[in-house]
Amino acid sequence: MRKTTRKLEPGEKLGKKELLAIGVGGMIGGGIFSVLGLTVLLAGNGAPASFLVGTLVALVAGYFFVRLALFFRDDGGIFTFVKGAWPERPQLAGLVGWVLLAMYVGTMALYAYTFAAYGADLLGEPDLHLLRIFLALLVLAFFVLVNLEGVRASGTTEDLMVYTKLAVLGLFGIIGLFRADFSRFSPPFDHGILAVFLGAAVIFVAFEGFELVANAVEETRDPERDLPFGIYGSILVTGTVYVLLAIVAVGALSLSEIEAASDYALAKVAEPILGNAGRLLIALSALLATSSAINSTLFGASRMMAEMAEEGSLPAVFAKRDAKGVPWVGVVALAAVAGAFATLGTLSLIAEFSSLTFLLVVLFVVVAGYRLKDRVGIPAAMALFGVALVLVVALSLVGYLADQRPHELLWLLAFYLVLGSAAFYYLSRARAGGRLR
Repeated sequence: MRKTTRKLEPGEKLGKKELLAIGVGGMIGGGIFSVLGLTVLLAGNGAPASFLVGTLVALVAGYFFVRLALFFRDDGGIFTFVKGAWPERPQLAGLVGWVLLAMYVGTMALYAYTFAAYGADLLGEPDLHLLRIFLALLVLAFFVLVNLEGVRASGTTEDLMVYTKLAVLGLFGIIGLFRADFSRFSPPFDHGILAVFLGAAVIFVAFEGFELVANAVEETRDPERDLPFGIYGSILVTGTVYVLLAIVAVGALSLSEIEAASDYALAKVAEPILGNAGRLLIALSALLATSSAINSTLFGASRMMAEMAEEGSLPAVFAKRDAKGVPWVGVVALAAVAGAFATLGTLSLIAEFSSLTFLLVVLFVVVAGYRLKDRVGIPAAMALFGVALVLVVALSLVGYLADQRPHELLWLLAFYLVLGSAAFYYLSRARAGGRLR
């Protein structure tokens, strides 16, 4: 059960370049276009530091993914890690599957929301809510049709798209760095140090994607050498671009200007640096990035959903495939829930849900690493540090919501309660009936 983004030819093996493309492509898939404005609003001049903290957390989490993937040597990824850490509790891996699906729904909703925000801005109606709803549902419906047709993008095309997005954002960041007004960074932490960690928690969804590299361990040419390069390298490359863009954002616009265009902040940042052409380029890059991210997430998540159903972790209806082998029930169900979330939720709520859920998934992995530390070769101090770091970041977000946005926290807790109860009920019955494998 894994989210995958490319199909290998028989005998093909992945090297450093391909693994780096998988990680970078998974992360720079739309998140930065949506969460940059939120981060600046929360952390102020400390926004670049928030992305640095986020990069550190991702690197620590990546360490656990590397160690566990090299130990198990199985493409099951997170599911294999959880099953290996708790072999006596097969339903726990199923619960992680439910949480992962919720995360993928959240990220698809975030991508669709961002696509709609940048699309509406391009059309000259950034504040027209009905237009945004239409565009969000339109892009999801389009990729439902694409997935139902069984369309596959070749690995070469995917790699080209990844490096094109990276080049555009990197070039924009470098140009913007020379044109930024660094007097805006005084004082450096105008919203306080705690706001830096809060910003890191909210933007953590922008690092979702590095875990896909661990899923390719069986297809890797030299896992011991190439897998760590793919995970650490993709996090460092992506984190560098994120920090650069955050510096440019703070140095180019005032807080009020970013707040007015927080849903499409990166396009707004481009305007004073490169003019209207730059704004158009960034907006088109956002449409490309979010579109490809929706497509690959829907493709991978629907197949993971079908495999979970075949293993008994979900109702059998989600295992249904058409004549082309496409799990059409899963495709439609995932897109429908993501569409509802994208049209009913706010950007902050969707981003908070996606980041918190991804942190929860990462917490499962680091706890699994702690449980298996002696067998996997993880030092006890590192294992404890990993668990503590992820908990601190996650709890900082929960604490902020409890203090500043209690209604959003109640919505999130209600969703987790419903999700957990449904998963526990179904998985318990499936295990009692002998359907859970």
